[in-house]
Amino acid sequence: MGEIVGAGLLAHVPTIVLPEPVRRELNEGEEITLVTGLRQLREDVFESDRYDTVVVLDSHWATTVEFVVTAQSRRAGLFTSEELPRGMCRMRYDFPGDPQLAYQIAEFADRHGTWITAVDDPYLPVHYATVNLWKFLGEGLPDKRWVSIGVCQTGDMEDHLRLGRALADGIAATPGRRVLLIASGALSHTFWPLRELRDHEASDPSHIRTPEARAADVERIGWFKEGRHAKVLETMPEFREFRPEARFAHYLMMAGALGAEACTAPGRQYGAYENSIGTGQVHLWFDRPADGWTGTGLPAPAAPRHPHRRSREA
Repeated sequence: MGEIVGAGLLAHVPTIVLPEPVRRELNEGEEITLVTGLRQLREDVFESDRYDTVVVLDSHWATTVEFVVTAQSRRAGLFTSEELPRGMCRMRYDFPGDPQLAYQIAEFADRHGTWITAVDDPYLPVHYATVNLWKFLGEGLPDKRWVSIGVCQTGDMEDHLRLGRALADGIAATPGRRVLLIASGALSHTFWPLRELRDHEASDPSHIRTPEARAADVERIGWFKEGRHAKVLETMPEFREFRPEARFAHYLMMAGALGAEACTAPGRQYGAYENSIGTGQVHLWFDRPADGWTGTGLPAPAAPRHPHRRSREA
């Protein structure tokens, strides 16, 4: 039986992969702590032998009629961002995937009333919400497998929680799997207008787009540190007013996999809460509590309804 051994809400902003002199120039001479935080997280968690697969819940990969999970045995190439090719240009990536886990996750779509397809197409694009974090947390660790799952732009909160439940069941049904989840994305996510943007590139939270958005972010960071996932989920309608990245779907998928409202795992913060041209960014990590994510441990999943079918068609 597989298990989720850790999970994180992590920032992937382009600034982290810029050369250090450029980062310091943008940040009044100081290093941004989103970088130092990831370096510490790698040392504390990702360089350990406690896991074998990382599943990235990628807020930059938007599908339409179903959820998609990557099923390639290996992904390798050069990544240039269409959004910011000046800063993310020909970035090399090379990591093994986990086809067995990907297809197992897709098998649980029916059980949770959703649609999931595992895709092994070698030409499937990769996104920087995955690549930027792999550069810090996975590069140089060749035995660690990485899988990505996109958000679904037609899905609502319940749809993304259902994906998370199917993800947890797929992991549990994959013998011996020890998995880390990464919800890759921001908190509040409204950029400054182009003509004002360059006045707000420093990481100080005073540059967050509005004081109200900053306050909403800080409030939720406090709840995460206290393990109050139920409170975060209960107040999602209010938080949506501040336009969290991808409607916070990356976190919702992770929360669904960890037990949703029943999850009480407290988070620890790596680095500071920082601005990125108006958006709220933070690294929070949740270790699996000794008595399970919900205090009682996750139940073993039922057998999938279609054990020989690789994916569900839309």
